[in-house]
Amino acid sequence: MVLKKIRLKYLNLRLKYKMVFLTSLVLLAFSIGGLSILQYAFNIYNKEIYRQSAQALQVSTNSVEAELKKMERLSYQITTDTYVQSYLLELKNTESSYDQFMIGNELRKRLLHIGALNKYVQSIQVYDTNDKEYASGNFMMNLSEERLSTVKDAAREEEGGVNWVSPSENDETVMAVRDIREYLDFSFERLGTVGIRVDINEIMEELTSNLEEQETNFLIFDQNEQQVFADENELDEIKPSDFMDNHKGYQIIKHKGERYFLTYSEANHLDWTYMILTPYSNLFTVITKARTAVFLTYFALFLLMIFLGTKFTGTIVNPIESLNKKMKKVQTGDLDYYDVGMETELTKDEAGQMHENFKKMMNQINYLIGENYKKQLLIKESEFKTLQAQVNPHFLYNTLESINWSAKIIGEKKISQMAESLGYVLRASINMKDALIPLEEELTIVDHYITIQSYRFDERLQFTKDIPKQYLQVPVPKFIIQPLVENAIRYGLQEMIGVCKIHLSIQENEDGLFIFVEDNGPGIQKSYLDQIESGDYQPKGTGIGLRNISERIKILFGEEFGLIVDSEIGSGTKVSIILPKGDNESYVQSVISR
Repeated sequence: MVLKKIRLKYLNLRLKYKMVFLTSLVLLAFSIGGLSILQYAFNIYNKEIYRQSAQALQVSTNSVEAELKKMERLSYQITTDTYVQSYLLELKNTESSYDQFMIGNELRKRLLHIGALNKYVQSIQVYDTNDKEYASGNFMMNLSEERLSTVKDAAREEEGGVNWVSPSENDETVMAVRDIREYLDFSFERLGTVGIRVDINEIMEELTSNLEEQETNFLIFDQNEQQVFADENELDEIKPSDFMDNHKGYQIIKHKGERYFLTYSEANHLDWTYMILTPYSNLFTVITKARTAVFLTYFALFLLMIFLGTKFTGTIVNPIESLNKKMKKVQTGDLDYYDVGMETELTKDEAGQMHENFKKMMNQINYLIGENYKKQLLIKESEFKTLQAQVNPHFLYNTLESINWSAKIIGEKKISQMAESLGYVLRASINMKDALIPLEEELTIVDHYITIQSYRFDERLQFTKDIPKQYLQVPVPKFIIQPLVENAIRYGLQEMIGVCKIHLSIQENEDGLFIFVEDNGPGIQKSYLDQIESGDYQPKGTGIGLRNISERIKILFGEEFGLIVDSEIGSGTKVSIILPKGDNESYVQSVISR
């Protein structure tokens, strides 16, 4: 119901507003399409940023993992070193402080030789079973009791395998820790603990040096979500579990009022989580400005196109509205108004052609009005002359009436009937005002004509008719049956010896109403019959001929109706009158319209 009201309201809009609405709709469709494509491009750009960021993250992750694996191999080398094993075993078995001092020095030297001075190694910390520390390296430090306890617990968890300890408040390094087990005699007795302090900051500084221009922040978290490394202390509150639910690998987050583009990945070896956090403004400032500029440009162009479209629409609609104004003025009866406003030169487009055609049409209407006025004068004159011409037929009709009554007075019934029938036919021929009459009236004319001819030809003429009552009120053109009966007598009865039988009947089917006039006369030659069908023949009589009847029917009802003549030499003639089906009112309307 609502859509119907909207549609009706749209259809009732002025043409100008319809075109403006259509123009706006087209522009809106193009704008939506363009902005959709632009948004798609922005999404592609986001994915490309993620791809590059993920690629950089993967490279950094692989590099860090590689360095940490080196440290794991170094810890294994220390725990399996024969000298380290023997030194720790001696330290365990001796109680002499001097011996312990000397063995400790040898152990420190061995650690320096194995790798305490390697790149990224700040120090190698070895603890015997009594938790006495033996450290070698560039940046040695004594671990706090809490830190040492954490190291020992982490080492025991793996039972000789390597484990990693995250940085603490006092120690910013990550430590690869192992228990040292005695394997020379395969007793696997615990001899101590080794921890390699790895400078994770130095590793990350070298890896992230190419990302400094973008102000990218690198973060590393262990499996317990403890932060292993961060470029800035302000990012301490970020936890991987807060952003890794969607498993997309990237997302835009908001931290402390600032938006960041976050890329993250989980390492396979250590189960650590690596993150790259880039300020959103650094990556998308240009694209955001471009998007704003595009939106503003689209909006400005939209308004401009609406304005230009309105002006352009006016060049099309204004001439049409001007023509509509002229038509309304002419509708009120002012037939001379159509030429107002034509002083300016008309355009050659369809609107100009409509104005020109309207002008020609009005000129033709005015001309036809003048011609019709002249014709009406001629018709009045013709009617006056016709009235004058009817004086003589009326005098003849009155004379026949006098003969009729004189014959009745003296008892001459035959003369009376002939005079009465002749008078009826004459009166019917005079009164030709009605184009259509009931079939019953047309049959009455035929009956009077047969009465006259019966007295002339006596028993040689046999006339029969088969007309059902339901067809008696069917309207038919006047004088279409009597001339056919007259032709049957003239060219049938008069041309033969014997009795002439004429039969009149009517039949209705899908094609129309058929009235048949049949006789058993000598028939018509085929050559002359062909001429009748083509209309190329000369009538032999002076009355109403076949051509006249057929043309009257076609004028009244259309080209598909008329007469059909069927005849063979020696077999008689059959004339079919084809009329349309329908009641009297429809016939009258048809005649009026034609």
